[in-house]
Amino acid sequence: MTEATLEARALHCGYDGREVVGGVEVALQRGEFLGLIGPNGSGKTTLLKALAGRLAPTAGEILLDGTPMRSRPRREVARLMAVVPQLSSPPFEFSVGEIVAMGRTPHLSRLQPEGPADRAAVERATDLTDTGQLAERAVTELSGGEFQRVVIARALAQEAPLMLLDEPAAHLDIGHQVEIFDLLLRLNRTEQHSILCVSHDLNLAARYCDRLVALRDGLVFAEGAPGDVLTEELVSELYGCPVRIEIGPEGRPNVTPLSAALAGERQ
Repeated sequence: MTEATLEARALHCGYDGREVVGGVEVALQRGEFLGLIGPNGSGKTTLLKALAGRLAPTAGEILLDGTPMRSRPRREVARLMAVVPQLSSPPFEFSVGEIVAMGRTPHLSRLQPEGPADRAAVERATDLTDTGQLAERAVTELSGGEFQRVVIARALAQEAPLMLLDEPAAHLDIGHQVEIFDLLLRLNRTEQHSILCVSHDLNLAARYCDRLVALRDGLVFAEGAPGDVLTEELVSELYGCPVRIEIGPEGRPNVTPLSAALAGERQ
């Protein structure tokens, strides 16, 4: 049986006394590309924040490589886990090179200058993400797709074997969406990164992920291979919207939402 690299056991968490995630059990296996799906308000981002150590659980436990994460120093956690948050506005006018180099922070003590190993890690991260040619540009000048690749490069510079991503292709056009997910798949398959990715796009999740976990109302609603989770009955119940599901050319389910209003117009 494959060993879990990140695991939540009976996890409860929320904000200001309001529970958002209530007793979730989920495990990311080593070398897996796991997709976290569900409607708005289902608890996906809250769960990701807890798994990333950025939101303290009110009950339950998170294990990182079999050890309670709360018992590990934060710098050690950052060496094992890199987090890519939802796409946001670029911070100030840092250069791309400066942003990527920030990924080396967990490996450096305070005021310690970068060494050859740090520069090599940054160069490798920019090579993998094809951002080396952007190194001198201010991140405020980048397109959304370019900036997302830079943020992923920063995560790669951490040299952490585990990556957590929250909607990495949100607000990007379809070309950049495929570009980002192709990159993640390559990192998973050839660079051996274990990946947990929140996605609203069911078709991207179905196409790229090994397994899906669907949340509803802060609980696991379904989990399994994309073809087992993305059925017409289950997706319709989960999202409250009728859908048609067909098998695409790659043998993965393809979800099409159905509209009663449009159907009526075309009769």
